[in-house]
Amino acid sequence: MTSAPTLDGALDLLAGRPLVVLTGAGLSTDSGIPDYRGPGAPVRMPMTYGEFVSGPAARQRYWARSHLGWSRMRRADPNPGHRAVAAIGADLVITQNVDGLHEAAGTPRLVALHGRIAEVVCLDCRGTTSRRSLQERLEDANPGWAERHAAVAVRPDGDVDLEETATFVVPDCTDCAGPLKPDVVFFGENVPKDRVARCYAAVDALAGSGGALLVAGSSLTVMSGLRFVRRAARLGVPVVIVNRGVTRGDDLATYKVEAGTSEWLTALAARRRSARAGTN
Repeated sequence: MTSAPTLDGALDLLAGRPLVVLTGAGLSTDSGIPDYRGPGAPVRMPMTYGEFVSGPAARQRYWARSHLGWSRMRRADPNPGHRAVAAIGADLVITQNVDGLHEAAGTPRLVALHGRIAEVVCLDCRGTTSRRSLQERLEDANPGWAERHAAVAVRPDGDVDLEETATFVVPDCTDCAGPLKPDVVFFGENVPKDRVARCYAAVDALAGSGGALLVAGSSLTVMSGLRFVRRAARLGVPVVIVNRGVTRGDDLATYKVEAGTSEWLTALAARRRSARAGTN
């Protein structure tokens, strides 16, 4: 349990400063989407990019599972944590999540670091389409699939626990008949350079503006998010981490807060509103 002085100290630190906010899967648990590495989360290895492109069987396995998971994931709504982030007035919000809930909450100045699960790209012609339209094609090609597997557990990326996928039919690109992939960054892929550059620029700007970096709901296990914490620490930018459980950035944090993100971020949004009102 985080002490009251730490909670208040972190809120006071962030109340009136320019902010960059980095969010992870822990922010979406209150929307019913499980996280990867929070307390009680099962150990699992998501499909890698190399595995996905290895052949039709791997893609069949991915889409059979994702077809089930996304049909539920798309019904998730933003929770109070997402709405608080939208209201905070951050210089930039960087999310490692692909669920689109920041967008649904109306967050301005957002970088979806790993892409969005609601978009699909062809690996041959690079054309993009909506996941909704692919979902309709998957349903037409696999009637009754969702009903037969209604009890399987959903994972954070829209995947599910399902082994029997050999009969699942996967449509190809309607333009070139190439293989389709969700337009997200898989393990083994690199985040597009322009996204990384925008995020680094926002973190660098904090050093000159007296700002701070807030991490909410991320264990920082993968380097795609941890690198921004390390950059901030090297520049002398204060770092506040709000997460249940240990993170790889704990030793770099000015404050580490063990708390649920929805409640804490709602408190922060209120504190920042008060600080702005006091300067008017």
